[in-house]
Amino acid sequence: MENPLLGPGLDSLRERRSLKWRLYGPDVLPLWVAEMDVVPAEPVRRAVIDAVERGDTGYPWADDYAEALASFARTRWGWSPDPRAMALVPDVMIGVSEVLKLLTGPGDAVVVNSPVYPPFFEFVSHLGRRVVEAPLSPAGRIDPETLDRALGEAVRSGERAAYLICNPQNPTGAVHTAAELTEALTLAERYGVRVVADEIHAPLVPAGTRFTPVTSLDAGARAISLMSASKAFNLAGLKAAVAVPGPAAVSDLAQLPEVVSHGASHLGVLAHRAAYLEGGPWLDALLQGLDENRRLLAGLLAEHLPEVGYRIPEGTFLAWLDFRALDLGDDPAEVLRERARVALHPGPGFGQGGLGHARLNFGTAPSILREAVTRIAAAV
Repeated sequence: MENPLLGPGLDSLRERRSLKWRLYGPDVLPLWVAEMDVVPAEPVRRAVIDAVERGDTGYPWADDYAEALASFARTRWGWSPDPRAMALVPDVMIGVSEVLKLLTGPGDAVVVNSPVYPPFFEFVSHLGRRVVEAPLSPAGRIDPETLDRALGEAVRSGERAAYLICNPQNPTGAVHTAAELTEALTLAERYGVRVVADEIHAPLVPAGTRFTPVTSLDAGARAISLMSASKAFNLAGLKAAVAVPGPAAVSDLAQLPEVVSHGASHLGVLAHRAAYLEGGPWLDALLQGLDENRRLLAGLLAEHLPEVGYRIPEGTFLAWLDFRALDLGDDPAEVLRERARVALHPGPGFGQGGLGHARLNFGTAPSILREAVTRIAAAV
């Protein structure tokens, strides 16, 4: 199957009306928000079109999503979660918020490993919880000593607390190993801190690297994970996700109000179901294309921007770039958007470790990636 990243040309992409292609001017190359420049897999397109043509545009059926995810998990990860224990949610971050409401109260702490996906800070603050940062190591891995201190701070006054983990990690692309996750989960359990996992990038792990679901581990028995096909199959506009509890968290997730599921899109559920059940060949071709792009980016930076720090990510389609040696200030993305007409995601919003950094989305055609790096090099 052809690499999906070679599909749409730049002129076709500029006709899109999504946020990625509308926020900035027509001369800007947008490599910022986590949306890939692909056309969805044929089974996904067929599922949505067929549903609309038969007038199947009503309310979602949660069982369809849960059973499809369970099938995908068995095939891809050798893991058999129970679909009867899962809960349909509108999307991953709404799901995170609703689970945090179950496990914590106003004023309680939520520990995060920074730098991390900016909505972690925004959603947690909106819930009236306080963020406690446990920065990643210089290599972008979970640092047990730092996490230990943060967990202690989170419960210092006897409050309940949660640990919101990103697995695989956004923006660094680190795919946490079973040993790393077990150590982190064990630490959280020692403090009585409940674990919530954003695993939206789970399918975006190439051959040679193993993804470990948090709730598949013995140490994750009391954790709750949020999963979705939206990132891997480029379906952000077709909203749907599912919460997956560990064996000891089933009763907790059962307290989630049924009305939460109403926010998911029926067309989203149908699209995600088709992706999980029939999108395997398309996903494999995408993963190969992304692997080529992450390595292409390494070569381009070495040739044109050797001062920029870049560690080839193990998963995701995101690159975490360190521009500090170029003296572009705390927010190099702002500078590069003006000078190079390339939009990257600003680093400061990712928390500690974000200053002087920017996130680049390489889920695009190699030609666009080359043009972006060439523009940046010429501008600096």
